[in-house]
Amino acid sequence: MRPFPHMSVACMVLFLAAMIMPLSAQDKKSLKFSTVVIDPGHGGKDAGCISRDKKTLEKNLTLDISRRLAEKIRRTYPDIKVIMTRSSDKYIPLNERADIANRNSADLFISIHINAQDGGTSANGYSIHCLGQSSRKGNDLFSKNLELTKRENSVILLEDDYSTKYQGFDPNDPESYIFFNLMQNANLGQSLVFAEDVNGAMGSSPIKRSRGVSQDPFLVLWRTTMPAVLVECGFMSNPSDLASLRSADGRDRIASNILKAFGTFKDRYDGSLDVSRPAGSGESAEENEPEPETLYGTQISASAKLLSEKDPFFKGYRPMIVKTGKLNKYVVGVSGDRDKARAEFYEIRKKFPDSFLVKIENGKITVER
Repeated sequence: MRPFPHMSVACMVLFLAAMIMPLSAQDKKSLKFSTVVIDPGHGGKDAGCISRDKKTLEKNLTLDISRRLAEKIRRTYPDIKVIMTRSSDKYIPLNERADIANRNSADLFISIHINAQDGGTSANGYSIHCLGQSSRKGNDLFSKNLELTKRENSVILLEDDYSTKYQGFDPNDPESYIFFNLMQNANLGQSLVFAEDVNGAMGSSPIKRSRGVSQDPFLVLWRTTMPAVLVECGFMSNPSDLASLRSADGRDRIASNILKAFGTFKDRYDGSLDVSRPAGSGESAEENEPEPETLYGTQISASAKLLSEKDPFFKGYRPMIVKTGKLNKYVVGVSGDRDKARAEFYEIRKKFPDSFLVKIENGKITVER
């Protein structure tokens, strides 16, 4: 069955936009981080991956790591509300996991999983995934990620009337994944930032090989209305990874590393973002004219992909591109005059509802209230 069999492309885009549209930064009750949702993958009748000796189930490992992470966050940040999509061996549908996060107005969604290689033992390491259509087509890693997403998404086959719940999505039909190309997740920038935080922190865990950060079409992420990542903590099919995952100390160290990344993300969320010198404002100016020490503008997007200043996405605006690690942040309506930038912000927001006013000063960007 093809996805959305009776929808026009326009209707499909409107439907997806309604499903994934996050709260505007200006609509947040507070810019302080308040709630995190931790999602232990699988559970109940869904065992997830199973070790070759049949003694270890993914659902048990993910629950233990998630419990440890939740407890560490509660102890370290007592003011943070920590919610788990499941705290026992219980089956939770994929759409309900996202709904739990949305209902609680979470600021971050972390889904914990364990990977596996069908018919092999050589694959190893951890990986972090954000929602999107993989851009690695033609690469061996793309095919492996596609198999991974198909396996994770196939959980919906355990649900009654899954075809209706997921609008005709078939996890085993490659054409079903085409609809992810129509999705623009306004939280992708912050999701990628946190994914990089996790990728860096996990390097000190017992499973040291990083398989990197990628965008992939995971259904558990697609309806979240906040930054969201899926962490594959290691390979159950690899003897070395499995030994670390079976160890209580190994699982605790994995949780501690994710906690470290969480702390970095929270501090950035509550305070300021370190950025490199802007790549260019796109404003007409004399070549040697000094740049104001403080700039104001409207951030409209962030992406790992570098877009041309003339890309239709910008709707005629010429963006300042601020490079931060692998992430490109796009700021328009840039001015050294705060009042002028704010006046432009109100106009820009009509075209980019999820945009927000920022200040760039001394190599840092902060949200302007």
